[in-house]
Amino acid sequence: TAQARYSIPEEQSEGSFVGNIARDLGLDLPRLVGGNARIITKDSQQYVDLNREKGILVIKERIDREELCGKTTPCSFSFEVILENPIQLYRVTVEVVDVNDNSPSFQKKEINLKIVESVAPGTRFSLVSADDPDVGINDIQKYVLKPLDHFKLEVQNQPDGGTFIEIVLQNALDREKEDTHTLVLIAADGGEPRRSGTVSIHITVLDANDNAPVCRQSVYKAEVRENSPEGTVVTTVEADDADKGVNGEVTFSIPHVGKEAKQLFDVNVTTGEIKVLGKVDFEKSKTYQLNVQASDHGGYSDTCKVIIQVIDENDNAPTIQLMSFSNLISEDSPPGTTIAVVNVDDEDSERNGLVRCSINSDVPFKIESSLTGYYTIVTDSTLDRETNPEYNITMTVSDQGFPPLSSTKKMNVKVSDVNDNPPQFSQSEYTMSIPENNSPGCSVFTVSATDADWGQNARLSYFLEEREIHGIKVTNLVSVNSDSGVIHAVKSFDYEQIKCFELNITARDAGSPPLSSVATLKIVVQDKNDNPPQVLYPVQTGGSMVAEMVPRSQSRILYHSSLPVIPYYPPRYSDTLGTGTLPHVYNYEVCRTTDSRVSDCKIGGAGSQNVLIMDPSSTGTMQRIQSEKSILDEPDSPLEIFYLYC
Repeated sequence: TAQARYSIPEEQSEGSFVGNIARDLGLDLPRLVGGNARIITKDSQQYVDLNREKGILVIKERIDREELCGKTTPCSFSFEVILENPIQLYRVTVEVVDVNDNSPSFQKKEINLKIVESVAPGTRFSLVSADDPDVGINDIQKYVLKPLDHFKLEVQNQPDGGTFIEIVLQNALDREKEDTHTLVLIAADGGEPRRSGTVSIHITVLDANDNAPVCRQSVYKAEVRENSPEGTVVTTVEADDADKGVNGEVTFSIPHVGKEAKQLFDVNVTTGEIKVLGKVDFEKSKTYQLNVQASDHGGYSDTCKVIIQVIDENDNAPTIQLMSFSNLISEDSPPGTTIAVVNVDDEDSERNGLVRCSINSDVPFKIESSLTGYYTIVTDSTLDRETNPEYNITMTVSDQGFPPLSSTKKMNVKVSDVNDNPPQFSQSEYTMSIPENNSPGCSVFTVSATDADWGQNARLSYFLEEREIHGIKVTNLVSVNSDSGVIHAVKSFDYEQIKCFELNITARDAGSPPLSSVATLKIVVQDKNDNPPQVLYPVQTGGSMVAEMVPRSQSRILYHSSLPVIPYYPPRYSDTLGTGTLPHVYNYEVCRTTDSRVSDCKIGGAGSQNVLIMDPSSTGTMQRIQSEKSILDEPDSPLEIFYLYC
């Protein structure tokens, strides 16, 4: 993962340039804008802002290095720049350079010392040091003592970065000649412009006291657990004074102590016990150094160091901060797609600050570590919305302290639909029947398909496949409601014209691209007794009487009108008025009909043989002749003879 680092002076005005983040991270401006690039920080404080249009970082608010880092050097803060679609994370570190904006200062304006006149030259007296919030060259560089008639100044640098200041008696004091002395201590830094602070030292010369207190140890080392209750004894400082009586009584104090340590620890004046005064927090400071002074009533004193090491307690549960989260993911997202970026932090140290991150195992996601303290949750396998439309992810972070502390973060991820399922009919083929002479527009059948997808991808429409049936477009026979799938008859069906037909129905979803399925519907037209017998031959062009001859297996209606009638001849019929002959003998029913369209069988009884003789001269006059079968044997007969049965 790319990183960027910048350095800026503190106290810059709002809008000041920090760095060209687009150039330094190799990103173009459209990517910053399109990816909704933004800054994310652990804390609510944000010192730097991102100008996406220009690809630069600028100061958002004034930065005070001393407030931000105290004495810690180098002083820096970090944040992340996150982009989406796809998610990318970059760490940016900004170092804040100190400027000399603070002067050295002493805790008090005056220091009062009482020194016995008999004290020997070389005796040392400790003084409180000055403080300068600045660091480096801008911190205190030297101390100057004025005047130097009786005392000189010695400064010792301590391992913790502080200074230990003492004045050393050079010439013996004489109370009778001069019972007070006034000195000025100057502390100066090395910045530009140079700054300084002063304190006045007032010395009162006392009568003789033979022995000074002596600490039993020059350095005390102690440990205290963080969160120890108020009043907990840390250690006890001891000192001896060889004098007797009042001059041998030793008292303890901590005259030179920082503000924070002063609020946390206190020393018993008479016993030297150092106790906890406030809440000790390992995460704020791991060590403290106290300079405890043992003094007698004669003005003598000795100083010892007390170094207090704070022991970490597992008192901070890990924190989980969701830096970026997509609660909607497409079901066709490939494995490895990032849905969340999470920052995890534990302020404890060592094992107490080591964390383990996990998510519940019943989801197709996994957790990966990216930058230090940052984790990404990515897809671990393919997703299927139709199987699981959403997932509840629980992220658990536990430290390794004793007892371990943990935190959880719940996330709900919904899977968006992709059109990956075609519609499905319950059957690939359907068959239904409809009586002929139906009413046009009546409902014939209803087809229904289902789609496992959701929303638009599952919204179905039904269509008829274009085709022709006996030369007729299928849409002239039936129609389908595109929304409901109800099939209607467009016309009245006639069994004698069409007995059955098939059509294909398509169910199509509204996805992109759309998916479809096809089912076949067979419609069978049922016959109804809606046709009276019909005279097919001979054809009558005039008169009021018509003969009707039909094979027993046929049923036809001969309409009597003034219009020409086109006769229908079943297979193997011949027109007796033409040149054809009947190649076989057929059984017929002969009936009469009048303009009333009522037909009556007029010839013989059942099974009787009758002969219908027709004059081939085309007069169309029928004669009924009862004859023996032998008449058929006459080759020269001018008449066509038919055998009729009624």
